[in-house]
Amino acid sequence: MLIILFVVVFVPMLVEAARAARNERVQRARGGVEPSGDVYEVMRFAYPAVFLIMIAEGLLRGAPPLASILIGAAIFASAKLLKWWAILSLGSAWTFRVIVVPGAKLVGHGPYRFVRHPNYIGVIGELAGTALMAGAVITGPLAVLAFLTLLVKRIAVEERATGALFGSKLHDPSAWPRRPHRG
Repeated sequence: MLIILFVVVFVPMLVEAARAARNERVQRARGGVEPSGDVYEVMRFAYPAVFLIMIAEGLLRGAPPLASILIGAAIFASAKLLKWWAILSLGSAWTFRVIVVPGAKLVGHGPYRFVRHPNYIGVIGELAGTALMAGAVITGPLAVLAFLTLLVKRIAVEERATGALFGSKLHDPSAWPRRPHRG
């Protein structure tokens, strides 16, 4: 089971890394700049590491109850769907790094119509789902809390960077671009 979990976690992670690298080149070619103070260098190692640690705990503990696996799988799948909805909504603007392109428009469609950082909600769901599927009762909650701490710092960098670009529109949801409602 844990080998399957390893594949389920890390194959999509590799796909996401390739897409992020391609999009990063596109954003830099468009004049994108990376703000200072980001926690990317820590996140790039912490993200795969916390999944490995949870899977390792699962190897040591043995298989969790079937209900835990099923609930974890549902949470993980839902989180991946939300994350990929965010990725596809951002298009080439989605990267692992915070890169801001002068003159770019604030994305207000897809899950961004409802929440400011749906990708990060997805990440936390991935972690929680994996913890349940692996039976990582110790490292799971610690991984979620540790990564949540990094995400809070990351969000502060993003808000500062995009706030400089979009100004007051950033914090006024009524000013966010909306897709026209169709019946």
